[in-house]
Amino acid sequence: MKRMLFVSLLMSSGATFMTPLFPLYSETFQLNSLQITALFAIYAAFLLPTLLVTGAIGSRWGLKRVIRSSIWISILSTLFFLGSIDAWMLYVARILEGIAYGAFTGTAVAFLMKQTLSNKVSTVLKLSGVTILVGFGLGPAIAGITLQYLQLVPTIRVPFWILLVLLIISLIILETIPKDVVSLEQKRVKTKVSLGVPSNIRSHFWFMVGLPIFTVFTIQGIAFSLIPTFVKNVIHSSNLSVSGLIIFVLLSGAALAQFIPWPKHPVIRIRFGILLLVIGSWFIVSSGLTSSFPILWTGIFIQAIGGGWTFQMSLRFAGQLPEPEAQPRVISAFYLCAYTGFIVPVIGVGALTQFLNLNSSLIVLNLFALLIVVYVLIYSIKFNRDYSIVTLK
Repeated sequence: MKRMLFVSLLMSSGATFMTPLFPLYSETFQLNSLQITALFAIYAAFLLPTLLVTGAIGSRWGLKRVIRSSIWISILSTLFFLGSIDAWMLYVARILEGIAYGAFTGTAVAFLMKQTLSNKVSTVLKLSGVTILVGFGLGPAIAGITLQYLQLVPTIRVPFWILLVLLIISLIILETIPKDVVSLEQKRVKTKVSLGVPSNIRSHFWFMVGLPIFTVFTIQGIAFSLIPTFVKNVIHSSNLSVSGLIIFVLLSGAALAQFIPWPKHPVIRIRFGILLLVIGSWFIVSSGLTSSFPILWTGIFIQAIGGGWTFQMSLRFAGQLPEPEAQPRVISAFYLCAYTGFIVPVIGVGALTQFLNLNSSLIVLNLFALLIVVYVLIYSIKFNRDYSIVTLK
């Protein structure tokens, strides 16, 4: 279990590695705001459909085989970044990156759960969520620190040498883990592209798993959009590591918040989590309006706790609501909702800034997230009534 969690940590850090590099790529390759938005969105455009098929493919090929393929594709993506001399190579690299992490995300948690005793499922889901969040935070932090303090030429390629090493390490570790056994009958089953959410849990999944995790990634995306601008225009810092470190604090704080023991009841915990998430987001947006560093850190602290609890409980429900045979596809659907939320701020800000300034655009997105939060809180009353009937471990 520990080895697979470490592989997840390294792959998750690679998924966000490019975050501090977007301004540099814009400057180096003379990309306008629309092209930068496209560079971000193309990643998700290929990640999302990959998530749809990897659960079914993993059942036929074997989950470990799919994970191994995802790491190799990620290595190929990194080589394109290292060799990029024209903008089209960046887009190819991002496409490969989206496919790689989509394939990995759709199978890694299921592979972990397959190696775990049934009475340890809750623990594995919790550790998996913590590992992924820490990895997401490590990526920008490592890239930012590398850019700032390893003054090597060409600067923009140096972080990817480190990423390449990390990916090779993850591949080596993966090969030390026993593979999952795929029966002859499973191999013969025709692969179906499906979200795979069983009808008996569909309503609970979409409103207590899908919408909450969509909101987490939307609101985290709002913070990602604002923090680099805040560092540049408010703190007046040209240090490339600052944004990455602030993002690391936000996401690692969300990971650590999952170890706070209160509140214990899952429904109460997700209610508090999603409320704190949206409150923290309003603090962060307010910090941009008021140019206040203390308000920014207050918002990060509140949002970290809320994001951590909401991520933890929604992932727990995704793993425990379905029967074991449906778990890989339901977890893939969980991450499909998550990454759909992650592209909303980037595309939304890109569209809204054609008519509004950045802060006003983020306020609109925050209002959108607030409406979702209100709906989830109302639906949680029904979910709580059904809680004793729904099988949760």
